Amino acid sequence: MNLKLRFAIFITCFVAIILLVSSIAIYFLYKSNRVDDHYMRLRARTNTLLTEYRSFRLDSAVLSKTRPYTASLNMLQMILAKSPHDIVFKENDSINLVLTDSLLNAVKKHKELRFKQGLHECLGTYVPDLDVYVVCGAVDKTGLRKLSHLFYILLGVFISGVLISALLSFVMVQQAFRPLIKLSQQMQETTSANLSIKVDEGRGKDELEQIAKNFNAMLDRLNESFERQRSFVQHASHELRTPLTKMVSQTESALSRELSNSEYKELLLSLQDDQIELVELTNSLLVLSQFEKINTVLNWPVLRIDELLYESVSDCNRFFNDIDIEINFGNTPASEEELLLRGNEVLLKSAFRNLIKNAYLYSPDKKVDILIETKLGNINIAFTNKGNVLTPEEIKKMYVPFFRGSNAVMSKGFGLGLSIINKIVEMHDAKLSYTALDANTNKFAISFYIKPMAKSI
Repeated sequence: MNLKLRFAIFITCFVAIILLVSSIAIYFLYKSNRVDDHYMRLRARTNTLLTEYRSFRLDSAVLSKTRPYTASLNMLQMILAKSPHDIVFKENDSINLVLTDSLLNAVKKHKELRFKQGLHECLGTYVPDLDVYVVCGAVDKTGLRKLSHLFYILLGVFISGVLISALLSFVMVQQAFRPLIKLSQQMQETTSANLSIKVDEGRGKDELEQIAKNFNAMLDRLNESFERQRSFVQHASHELRTPLTKMVSQTESALSRELSNSEYKELLLSLQDDQIELVELTNSLLVLSQFEKINTVLNWPVLRIDELLYESVSDCNRFFNDIDIEINFGNTPASEEELLLRGNEVLLKSAFRNLIKNAYLYSPDKKVDILIETKLGNINIAFTNKGNVLTPEEIKKMYVPFFRGSNAVMSKGFGLGLSIINKIVEMHDAKLSYTALDANTNKFAISFYIKPMAKSI
């Protein structure tokens, strides 16, 4: 059952319940009013008879001739009696009412009693000062007929009302769901090939417009993600092709001619360099591709940032024999806690090593200056080196994977280092920035915000 039909049925059932409750209420209210009206006429006839009895009770012949107009009381039956066996007056000789001691005792007890005998609805009245009972009964044919007519009228109104409400509900639901159906059709037509096509947001200020806006925003995010993936695959394919092509070319050249032992060794060393380059590129690509799946972990251990930095420097000293690294503190930390933060040790060391490596590769004097400062709940680490600075256009693209600036032409690399560093920094709620201190000095800085939870081990 689709949503439109369910809504139509729900509205129809809601209207049907209202009609049913209203019809039942009207029917029973009219029924109660009919009964009250019938007994009111019986009471009026009883009071008339009692008035006549007070005036003519000494002359029963005169009393029996008193016949007020009783057209509104069908098949009227009346008895005025002192006991079941002492009947003073009867409305006519074909009386059907039956008097018993228990009935008269009940009437005497309640002074006025309503009861039924056959089709007759009767009213029993006891008058203490006269010590007489009046039992008056009649068949309310007119009222019962009207009640029957009312029942069929209400039944017809209920059935027709339900049918009309069902029809109108279906039409209204169709009209109300038309924008949603159109939106659904547009969504069905959306594929990975046309994510740039937006659905119509309409002009109404309603929930459907909000859904359309959210869907278009989702398409933008998906399109951006797919574009990054396509760009990543294209650049990765291009970068992987270069070392593989070099390896194949060198192998084919070696196979086409006889080589000496020294030439074989030179060839193997060259292939080894290409293989190392390929491994580094593959590892960088794997790390970069996994960052989308990694979220900030709240239960990361507490680390001391200066110790991580010293370990990273030690690693770089082993990799680069001619590197010159100097670490200084901009201020003296008041306590050890100022150098503590929660983080991933492997990722942070990778970010530090990459920044040191970049400063080393693009610095003519192979010198890297590192400055650590702590202030106002922040830890700032600056990596400074001499060399060509980035242009404003290059600064805008420096975090784009595989982008390499003009100062990297003479150095090996893949253009992935800053992308990886930036991802790691973002995961730790930190900020990576670049500044050209002068025409020949570069500065990369990481600013860590120290959360209160990171201050205790």
